[in-house]
Amino acid sequence: MEMKNKEEFSEAEQITFLDVLRDCFEKNMNRHTGMVWSKIQLKLEDNSQKIWSLHEMGASGGEPDVVNYDPQSNEYHFYDCVPESPKGRRSLCYDHAALESRKENKPINSVIRMADEMGIEILTEQQYRALHQIGNFDTKTSSWLKTTNEIRNLGGAIFGDFRYTQIFIYHNGADSYYAARGFRGLLRV
Repeated sequence: MEMKNKEEFSEAEQITFLDVLRDCFEKNMNRHTGMVWSKIQLKLEDNSQKIWSLHEMGASGGEPDVVNYDPQSNEYHFYDCVPESPKGRRSLCYDHAALESRKENKPINSVIRMADEMGIEILTEQQYRALHQIGNFDTKTSSWLKTTNEIRNLGGAIFGDFRYTQIFIYHNGADSYYAARGFRGLLRV
C-alpha cells in the first residue's frame, strides 16, 4: 500500500480501501465484539478525511482496525493492530523540538509531526494498555507514547513494549530514535 496526498486519494480508491478495512474487521471479530461494520462504514463514508487517515495508517504498516466504541461521543476508535510497531513509522524522535535539538544524524521526522500529518493521535499509556487486552503487541519492537508535559519539559518521552508477559513503560531522551521503535496511532470516527 502506497502513502498518498489527500488530494490524490480518489473516490474509487476510498471505496476500495473501505473493502480492505471491512475484510480486516471481519477477520478479527475478537477485537470488536458486538460492533457492526455497516454502522462504521456509514460514519466513514461521511468523512473522506478519516478514510484518508486510515489509509495512511495502513500504508505506513499499521493495519488499522476498530478496537473500541465510545457511546458518549458516538465514536469508533481505530488503532494500529499490526503485531510489531509500524515499519513505516520507526526511527523517529518524539517531537519537533527534539528533532531540532539534534546537531547531527537527524531522523527524517518526529512522531508528533508525522501523526499530525496523518491526522491521527498517538496512543496514551492507558490506550496502549487497553490495546493489549486484545492481543500481544510490540514483543520485539517498542512504541512511543503520548508523554505528559512534565516529562517532556525535562527532555524525556515515554514508550512501551511487551516482554515476559508484561507491558513495560520506559523513558528515553525525546531526541533519541531507534530502528525498532515507532508509534501506534488512534483515529476517532
